[in-house]
Amino acid sequence: MLCPGSRSGPLAIAAGILADAGEIILRTAIDERSACFLALGISSGSGKAPIVITTSGSAVANLLPAAVEADRSCHPLIMITADRPFRLKDCGSNQTVNQEEFLSSVCRFFINGHKDGIHLLTNNQLQTLVDESWAKILDYPGPVHINLPIEEPLHSSSSEQKDIDNDLGSSFIDKSKKLNLVEERFYQNWDGSKYDLDHSLPGIVIVGPWRGSVDNIQSFQDALREWHLISGWKIFADPLSVVLEDQCGLIHNWELLLECSSNLLQPGLQVLRLGPLPASRKLGPCLQTLGGNQLLITEGEPRNLDPLGLANQWSNGFASWIKMRSKFSIYLQNEKELVLGGPLNQLTKIDYLMNDWIREKFPLQGSISEPSLAYWLPRLLPKSLPVMLAASSPIRDWLSYAGELLGIRRNFGFRGASGIDGTLSIGIGLSMVLGRMVLVTGDLAFLHDSNGWLMARPNESPLLVLLIDNGGGGIFHQMNIDTYPEGHIDKLFSMPQKVDCFALADAYGIPHRQIACLEDLNCALQWGLSQDGPALLRVSTDAIKDASLRIQLRKDLTDYIESIKKN
Repeated sequence: MLCPGSRSGPLAIAAGILADAGEIILRTAIDERSACFLALGISSGSGKAPIVITTSGSAVANLLPAAVEADRSCHPLIMITADRPFRLKDCGSNQTVNQEEFLSSVCRFFINGHKDGIHLLTNNQLQTLVDESWAKILDYPGPVHINLPIEEPLHSSSSEQKDIDNDLGSSFIDKSKKLNLVEERFYQNWDGSKYDLDHSLPGIVIVGPWRGSVDNIQSFQDALREWHLISGWKIFADPLSVVLEDQCGLIHNWELLLECSSNLLQPGLQVLRLGPLPASRKLGPCLQTLGGNQLLITEGEPRNLDPLGLANQWSNGFASWIKMRSKFSIYLQNEKELVLGGPLNQLTKIDYLMNDWIREKFPLQGSISEPSLAYWLPRLLPKSLPVMLAASSPIRDWLSYAGELLGIRRNFGFRGASGIDGTLSIGIGLSMVLGRMVLVTGDLAFLHDSNGWLMARPNESPLLVLLIDNGGGGIFHQMNIDTYPEGHIDKLFSMPQKVDCFALADAYGIPHRQIACLEDLNCALQWGLSQDGPALLRVSTDAIKDASLRIQLRKDLTDYIESIKKN
C-alpha cells in the first residue's frame, strides 16, 4: 500500500518500478489510516506480510490504530515511513516530528535507516536491514516499523533512473522463508506436571478466536480431532475460531446455555483453553467457579493471555502440545466418558433440543431484529462464503444465535484490540484476498471508517456490507445503565449520527439497497452477491426493542431448559 507524499517520493518510484516488473502488487490510497487497516485485512486473509509506505509527519501517526490491532491479533505487517534527515530534527523544520517513537510501543521491531539519509547505506547494509526486519516478523508475527531518513534531492535524474531500474531487478527479500513453526527444541521445555491435563477425567475445551498462522490451521484442526478422540471432552467454540462444523463434541449453543442454566458445569472440571477468551460475558465468571486445572495454549503468542489468572500457559501451539503428550504420555481411551456416558452428556442433549427451540423463535417473516438477523444470515448465505463480524453487537449475536451453523464457514473479526476503527477497510482487504465475502457491521463502525470505500475497486474488492442501522451504538442499550437521566444514554454512549448512509454510498459510487423485512432478506442478499464489486445492504433495527427481546429470549430459554432437566 502506497500513500502519497513528497519525502517518500523515492520509495514511491521504487515501488512503481517493482510493480511494473511484476515483483509486487501495488495499491495506492490517500488515507494512511484506512490504508494500514486494509493491509491488515490482507494480512489476516493471506497470512502474508503486506507493506505500507507513507511520507513523514502526521502520516506516520495515522498508522498507529492498525498497528495496535496487528500487535494484539498477531498479524504480520510492515510499515515503511520516510523521514527527514537528522540535520532537520528538533530545529523547527516543517513536517519534522519524532515519528520514530510513534509506533514503538506496539511494534515487534523498529529499525532506523542512516540518520543522514538512506543514500549513505550500502547494499549490504540495506540487505541487513531487510533481513533483520524479516526475521522478526517471521519469528513472532506482528507489526514492524522501518523508518528511513531521506535527504534531498528527492527525485532522480534520467541517468540515475536507468541505474535504479537495473538495481531493482531483484528483490532483497528471500520469499522462500516461512513463518517459524514449532520445532524439536520445544521438547526441552516440556513439564508434564505443569502443561498436561488428565484426559481420563471430565473436562471441556474452550476455543477462542484464531490467533495463529494461516499455515498452521490444518494442524490445529487435526490436533483438536485427536484430543476429542482420546478425551471425549465437549467443545465450546468462538465464531472466530477455525473449528469446523463436523468437529465431534461441539456444543453449538453454549453461550445461551451458560446464561440460562446453572450447574451444567460441575466444580472440579478441567479446562483446556485454546487462544484468547471468546466474546462472552458469562464465560469468564463461569470458569472462575470451576476450581479444576486449566491450561491455556497459544499459537506462538508469548504474552500472558489469561485475564482470569487461572491457567498455566503453553505458548508453542496446540499441535506441538499434542506431540509433547504423545512423546511423553500414554494415551488411554476414556471409556467412561465415550462409551458409558458422562456428566457432561446432558449438555449435548439440551444443546440438541435448543436448536429446534431457537428455530421456532425466529420464523422468516416480519420485522427484522438483530437476533433474528444473526440466526438467518448463516442459513441464507452460501456455505463457502467468508464473513467478517464487526466488534460490539454483531459478533456477540452471532455467538448466541447462529447455533449449529456457528462453524459452517470461516469467520473473521476484530478481536485483537476489539475496537471499531478500520472495520470497513479490513473487510475490503480481506475481500481482495478471499474474493466475494460479507461484512456485518453496525452504523457507527461503518461511519467511523467510511473512507475505506476509497480503496474499493470493481472485480478486486467484492465486499458485500450488511449495515445494521440501529441509531448509534445499540449495544449500550444492553447494559445496566438505565439509571441515567433520560436522554443521557444517547448523548453520552450510543451517540446517533444524522448521516444518510445511502447518500454517503452514492458519493463513493457504491450500489445499495434497503431491506424492509425478513421476507426480503434472501432476495436482497442474492442481489448484493450478484454485484461485480462492493455493495451495501442496510437493515434498520430498534436497539431498545432488541435489548428487550434478548432479555425475554433468555428468560423463556431458562424456563425451557429447566423443563428439560426435570424430564
